[in-house]
Amino acid sequence: MSAPSVSLRFVTGRLSLLDRFLPLWILAAMALGIGLGRFAPGIAGVLGGLQVGSVSLPLALGLLWMMYPVLARVKYEELAHLRQAGRLFGISLLLNWIVGPALMFGLAWIFLGDLPGYRTGLILVGIARCIAMVLVWNELAGGDRESAAILVAINSIFQVFAYAFYAYVFLTVLPGWLHLGASQHVNIGFSDVARSVLIFLGIPLLAGILTRAIGVRLKGRAWYDDVAMPKLAPTALLALLFTIVVMFSLQGAAILRLPYEVLRIAVPLLFYFAIMFGLAFWWAQRSGFDYAQTATLSFTAAGNNFELAIAVAIGTFGIASSAALATVVGPLIEVPALVGLVYVALWFKERIHFGARGRLAAEETAP
Repeated sequence: MSAPSVSLRFVTGRLSLLDRFLPLWILAAMALGIGLGRFAPGIAGVLGGLQVGSVSLPLALGLLWMMYPVLARVKYEELAHLRQAGRLFGISLLLNWIVGPALMFGLAWIFLGDLPGYRTGLILVGIARCIAMVLVWNELAGGDRESAAILVAINSIFQVFAYAFYAYVFLTVLPGWLHLGASQHVNIGFSDVARSVLIFLGIPLLAGILTRAIGVRLKGRAWYDDVAMPKLAPTALLALLFTIVVMFSLQGAAILRLPYEVLRIAVPLLFYFAIMFGLAFWWAQRSGFDYAQTATLSFTAAGNNFELAIAVAIGTFGIASSAALATVVGPLIEVPALVGLVYVALWFKERIHFGARGRLAAEETAP
């Protein structure tokens, strides 16, 4: 007997209007930015002229706000249940911080070996592990909410300490060790990336932790998660769109090459999403996890924190850099790709046998 199909309306209808058409909003933001740069250079000049270090003040505010609602949404208190998810956490750690960055590094060099700037942006996306949209994909696919909350909290905090190190290793150290062509290396200092991470991840992370702690204490978790967050969360995507408008208003002639460049960057991204999702799904199912935790592990492994990658690329290499442009392609491709993988997960749910290992259910911890 064939399993019931999942309709397009069932999945996309559960997304907000902003999430559902995010690729279109991104394209519209790109077009608006190009239009401002071409027909209203005075506005673009103002946006780019108010500098804080090497980043314009409007753009810095946009980058910080882009991260803040995402990090205020993370359920940090779920880390108290980490011990109960030991095996799941171990597999997630390997996929997120070993397999994922290494795979994106390899794909970036294979497909963008002649374009160091775009390759750098792609690697920055690969080492930025998913902390935001994974909650959306996990919910749509019927994943385990508790497991997702733990994994997202781990990734959120771990990135503050690990991201700069990973960027330095994968952009500067590893290419030299592998003799990948001295003329194509990107040499950056550890402190350059660390500064961007501390500003654009550290500040909103601290603000997000404080916001959640104070909000839950004063109004309760139900109000915070069900009332406050649905109102605050969409502003992160609005900040992303604002950032894209500013970026593309200042990109100039590089925009004329955009369609071809987007295609060059999109191909390795599609390979990455498919490989990471497939590997994680197979690994979790073979390890005996039930469907809900299998879906959670798969989407956590496949998704990326494109907000952080954009912020670091702009803060480290500049707003008009090829690296920054490449990171913007991340959400443009990731959203439709991950929506497609939601259908794949739901299709597998009806056709594959899943175990029940690693559950965080109360009966496992009850006396």
